[in-house]
Amino acid sequence: MNIDGATRLYAIIGDPVVQVRSPAVYTAHFAERGVNALMFAAQASRESFDTAMRGLMALGNLDGLLITSPHKSAAMAFADAVSTRAKIVGAVNALRREADGGWTGDMFDGVGFVSAAQEIAAIEGKRALLFGCGGAGAAIAAELAAHGARSISLVDPDANRAQTLRDALAAHFAGCDVKAGDDGATHEIVINASIVGMKDGDGLPGDIGAIGPGTLVGDVVLRPPASPTALVKRAREAGAHVVTGQKMHGGQVDAISAFFKGAR
Repeated sequence: MNIDGATRLYAIIGDPVVQVRSPAVYTAHFAERGVNALMFAAQASRESFDTAMRGLMALGNLDGLLITSPHKSAAMAFADAVSTRAKIVGAVNALRREADGGWTGDMFDGVGFVSAAQEIAAIEGKRALLFGCGGAGAAIAAELAAHGARSISLVDPDANRAQTLRDALAAHFAGCDVKAGDDGATHEIVINASIVGMKDGDGLPGDIGAIGPGTLVGDVVLRPPASPTALVKRAREAGAHVVTGQKMHGGQVDAISAFFKGAR
């Protein structure tokens, strides 16, 4: 692609960002469609996040932002308008600049996971166990409930966060039995939406119970194919269906690209 003064900018902001694939994926996506735009990574700690966001959003040629861990909840404050699912989750992972200069936020983590998962197995009527109730976990839980999951057990080191998410989901999805904590039942879907697995040597996110060929296992953590997370490794050894972080990310690209384009 030819980068010039007319090139539109997009950024992904998080801490860390060394592992993110979005700059290459989205820049290639833009180039394939003849869009003069690129995406770059921006690292910002929790302490510097607000300052970094104000600086990025002040750039007149920056049209959109992807938000990754640990900033998805904090990014809500920078949106002038948000989608219903973002309100349920209490977080956004994408922001776009509108024609009038305002910013709209949405949450696609759940969309990406469910899109990838449904290529493998149905979600309707299944019991799910979810580790991690932050932005990604909350989004995935909301999409699972919206697609007919029978029940969802929410596990998080912060019991209050799990309970808050449980209450929000229960208020919107009466047909799904949502619990804070693992009820010890057998689950057909097991998902890690926590940061466990990012570091070499990380173990399982918790007690995953019995998994086998009929289990759908998902992990949002992006790892090189040659060194999967402990959960993905265990799932493959058990012959389970697997949705990796890469597959989940791929499931978001088209939806987020359409969201970015929707401002123009």
